[in-house]
Amino acid sequence: MRLACLGLALLLGVACRHQVAVLPDVAVQQNRGLVRLAPGVHVLDRPLRWAYPAAELLIEGAPEGTLLRASPRFRGRALIELVGVRRVRLRHIKFEGNRQTVGPLAAPPPAETPFAEYVVGNGILAEFSDDIEVTDSSFSELTGFAILARSCRHVRIERVRVVRSGSRNATGRNNTTGGILLEEGTEDFVVRDCHFEEVAGNGLWTHSRLAAGKNRYGLFENNRFFRLGRDAIQVGHAEYVTVRANRGRYIGYPFAVVDVEGGGIPVALDTAGQVRYSRYEENQFEEINGKCIDLDGFVDGWVERNRCINNGQADDYPLGQFAIVLNNSHRGGRSERVRIVENWIDGANYGGLFLLGRQHWVIGNTWRRLNLAGCPDKASVVPCHYSPHEPWLLASGLYLAWGGAQPDPAQGNRIEKNRISGHRMDRHCIVLAPGVSWEQNLIRDNVCEHTPSHVPGGP
Repeated sequence: MRLACLGLALLLGVACRHQVAVLPDVAVQQNRGLVRLAPGVHVLDRPLRWAYPAAELLIEGAPEGTLLRASPRFRGRALIELVGVRRVRLRHIKFEGNRQTVGPLAAPPPAETPFAEYVVGNGILAEFSDDIEVTDSSFSELTGFAILARSCRHVRIERVRVVRSGSRNATGRNNTTGGILLEEGTEDFVVRDCHFEEVAGNGLWTHSRLAAGKNRYGLFENNRFFRLGRDAIQVGHAEYVTVRANRGRYIGYPFAVVDVEGGGIPVALDTAGQVRYSRYEENQFEEINGKCIDLDGFVDGWVERNRCINNGQADDYPLGQFAIVLNNSHRGGRSERVRIVENWIDGANYGGLFLLGRQHWVIGNTWRRLNLAGCPDKASVVPCHYSPHEPWLLASGLYLAWGGAQPDPAQGNRIEKNRISGHRMDRHCIVLAPGVSWEQNLIRDNVCEHTPSHVPGGP
C-alpha cells in the first residue's frame, strides 16, 4: 500500500495521508518517494542537498506552510541544491534569503564562468539534472537567483512568486541577480504563470557562455513583471524559444538600481548572444525606462503583435531609447530574416525601429508618439545629438543603419504598411544612414504624420 501511494503521489501530485512530516536535515537522507517537510520556519546554515542517485522524488511543504530561511551565517550556493538527480518535484515551499543582513556586493561573473559556479545565496540550484519541476512556491530576499538551472533537461516552473530579491554591485547597482536563470545548454523548459516583483536584476532569462551549448526548446508564457531594475525577459544564446503573452509594468525602476555604469540598459524583451528560430509574440509592457525590444543577435525569428506603452514624457525615461533595436554584437553574427509584424508602440524617446541587416519584414506595425525628446527642435535632459555623420538618427522614426557593433548595412528589407507618427514624423519618418540605399530596400505604403507627443493613449 505504501509503495502504491508513493507512485500515485509522483504521477498525480497527490499526497499520502500517512506520510509523516520530517525536518529538513532528516529529509535529505531520503532519495526516493514522497518527502513532506515539517511545518513552520526552518533556519538553515547550509544547503539541503540531493545528488545522484536521487530520483523519483517529491519534496513538498506542509499544508500548514513550510518556510526555509537562510540564517545570517548561511554558507552555500542555494537553500536547496539538486545535482545529477532525475525526476524531482518541489512544491508548496517558501524560500527566504538573507540579503538584508549579508547581501554581498559583487559584479556579474567573468564571461567564461557559469553563474552556478559564481553566485551564492540562491533559492534552488539544479545542475546536470533531468526532469525538474518547481510549482506553487515563493521566493523572497535572495541575494542570488530564486531558481538557477544549469545544464538541465526537462525543466518546468509554474505558479512561482519571486519578490524583493537580487543583490547589488560595489556601486550599488544591480548585478543581474534576483530572478530565474536557465543557463549552460538547458533544454526543454517551460516557465509559466509566474510573478516577479521588485527584482533588482533580470526577471526571467537564459544565458550561456559562447563555449557552452545553447539553451533550446523553451517557452516563457503568461508571466507577470512589476518594478524590475534590469530586463523583464532576456533570451540569451538560445534557439527555438517562444516568449508569449507576458505582461509587465515599470521596467527599469527604481532608477537607483539600474546598472548605468555597466551598460545594463533595461529592456522589456531582450536578446543576447546568438538567438535563432525564436518567437516574441503577444507580450505587453508599460512604462519602460529603456527599450521595448532588443534584437541583438536575433536571426530567423518572429516578433509579432507585441505592445509597449509609455504614457509619460521624455524626462520620465532618462534611459529611454529607440523602441525596437537590432544589433550584431555576437562574434561573426549577422542580422537576417526577422519578421517584425503588427507590433504596437506608443511612446518612445527616440524612434520606433533601428534596423540593420538583411531580408527583414517590417509590416503592419503602429508606432505613435515617437521622438518624445522632440529632436532636433527642443532642448531636453535627453540628448538629441548622436554623430555629425548621422545627424538625423535620433530624430527619425525608422532608421535604416549602416551597422551596429559590426558593419551590416540594411538591404533587401520589406518595409510596408506601417503607421508612424510623432514629433516631426512628417519630415523624418524613414531615414537612411549614409551608405544605405533606397533602391536596395522595398519601402512602400507607409503612413507618416506629425502629431503632438504629449497625448498618451492606446489602440
